[in-house]
Order: sequence, then structure tokens, then C-alpha cells
Amino acid sequence: MPISEQLLSPDVFLAAARDSVVLDVRSPGEFAQGHLPGAVSFPLFTDEERAAVGTLYKQVGKTEAIDEGLGFVGPKLQSMATRARALFQGQESRKPLLIYCWRGGMRSGSVDWLIRTADIPTARCEGGYKACRAAFNQVLSAPRPYVVLGGMTGCAKTEVLGALRAQGEAVLDLEGLARHYGSAFGNLDEHAQPSTEHFTNLLASALMALDAQAASSAVPIWVENESRQIGRVHLPEMFHKGLREAPVLELERSEEDRVAHLLSMYGDASKESLIGAFERIRTKLGGQHTQAAIEHVQDGDLASAAKIALVYYDKTYRHSLDRRDHMRTVDGSGLNPHDTAQECRRVHNKWNPWNLPQTSN
Repeated sequence: MPISEQLLSPDVFLAAARDSVVLDVRSPGEFAQGHLPGAVSFPLFTDEERAAVGTLYKQVGKTEAIDEGLGFVGPKLQSMATRARALFQGQESRKPLLIYCWRGGMRSGSVDWLIRTADIPTARCEGGYKACRAAFNQVLSAPRPYVVLGGMTGCAKTEVLGALRAQGEAVLDLEGLARHYGSAFGNLDEHAQPSTEHFTNLLASALMALDAQAASSAVPIWVENESRQIGRVHLPEMFHKGLREAPVLELERSEEDRVAHLLSMYGDASKESLIGAFERIRTKLGGQHTQAAIEHVQDGDLASAAKIALVYYDKTYRHSLDRRDHMRTVDGSGLNPHDTAQECRRVHNKWNPWNLPQTSN
């Protein structure tokens, strides 16, 4: 008996996608631009084949485009079915393979039919990737009890967030999702960042996971203070608005602590990459200060170079403090990340800006 077709709404599809094999049947180029987190690229057409079919559809007609597409797909049918079976059987708990294309139309429908014909259960997303992106926008704009962890450059905010997570708190790591530390020095090895589109997908998926974690009780979501841009990635406005309106815990550390932290982060970087980072902020740092910092780097005096960088970043950070009525400070001077996280929790619980159930220290 043939396996029947399953068509899932975007919300149900995304919920199921958290622990299922998800096949993105769009072209490799579409997948690279952005896809559902965890999805496997399972293209029906190559980028060139997709372009050829699309051009034929526009210039000649639908029937001719379908015939062209069938010519491309025919030789691939066996290998696609074999790969789908391996993915299905490779699961610890064999769940239907989830399938989506751009709008939930012909491409996902064709692959869905092929895999079901091979006797493999499937479920397809109604409205496809486009509908999932719309669902993600609703996730991003939903109100949540964010607690923003602020502090000037070198306060080890990322490490404190990691300690908060280890202590059982709900934490959203924006810089980890963006693969960038958020400054001119934030990507010295120049590794690839996700596109803004894909970062948005990753962010929405992370928020959905945190929502599931907090389903049984209201808990704060700790997140680092960020500008609208992290490297080349732009934060979605509907999400960033929630951060701007959230209560802030401001970390305070001595300059000595901050310089030591920066050296622990960037002390092993090449002189060339550090000099390049200073060059990127030359216009804002000033030519004289930039040249002095570069000379310190060349001489191996990274502590003096870091102090010059802090002058620039401190000015930038103070300028961003345009609304901080809803703020408390946390003195982390001399404390390691674990103890600083404990102090953050203590200050937050005493303040309790969201009127949430208290967490234990």
C-alpha cells in the first residue's frame, strides 16, 4: 500500500524539525544563502539547472520547463532514493523525512513523491521555506524577559554568559551565532560568517529552543548587549527592539582586568591581523593613536596597544548609553567568570525587573 502524503503547517513542521532529518530540496546556491538550521542540502536541481528551467518557464512556457526539468532529474532518481533511504535508516528513531522547497510547490512535491515511492515515509512543509521564514519573524518579534549583559570592551561578557549557562540559566549567544566577537578585532582569522538571512534563521531557532526550555516556568533570557550589526551580520529590527527595551546589568571591571582579558583573547594573533584591525578603525581612532598602537604591536607591547583600543571602544560604548534608566551595575573586578556570573544572578534576583520566580545562587 502506497505511503500517503503528509502536509504540515510551518509551525508544526518547524517543531518536528528539531529532532528529525530535514531535506532542503532547493538549489545549492539557495541553501548557502539561508536554510532551516540542521537541514541537509538535497537539491533537485543544480544552480545552473534551476536557472535553465526558470528561464525556459519565463520565455517559452510551463510545459517546456517541466520537460526540461524532467530531463535533468531523470538520471538522478536512483541516487536520490538511495541517499534518502540511508538518511532515513541512519536515524536512531526512524521518523518521516521532512521536506521543503521555496514555496512548498513542485520541487518539494516531486521529491516527496519520489521518496514515498521508494517506501520511505515523509512529511512536506505547506508554504515551504518562505512560510517558515514568516513563522520565524513572529518568533523574533515575540516579547520575552531578556536581561541584557552590558559592559565595556574586555569585561569578558561572553565568558560570563557561558558561566551563566553552566549554572542553568537560559542564555542566547548572539556572537556565537554570528561567528564574530562584534568589533574590528572580532574576526581576526577572517572565517566565514553566516549571511544575515541565515543568522536570522539560527537566531529564531535558538529562541524556539529557549522557549521550549522555559515552557514549564518563566525564566530570564540572558543576552549580551550588541549593536545592530555583528561583523557583516545585521540583527533583525523586531528582535533588536526587544533588547533596547530590556533591563541591563552593566559589568564593571578594572582596566587591568580588561587588558588582561584582551591579551588572553588576542595575544596569539599575528601582528599583521592586529595591525589590520587597528587600520580598520583608523578614521575613528585618529591617525596619531593608530600609529602608536601599530608601533606597540610591532614591538610586542600588546598591553599598551590594547589600552589605546580601549580608549576608542570606551567612547563608543558610552555614546551608546542613551537610555539606561532600567539598569543595575555588577562589580566583577578581580572575579573569574564563574564568580561574576554568580554575582550577576544575585544582583538580578534582588532587582527582579521582570517579577519572575527567583533563581537560587
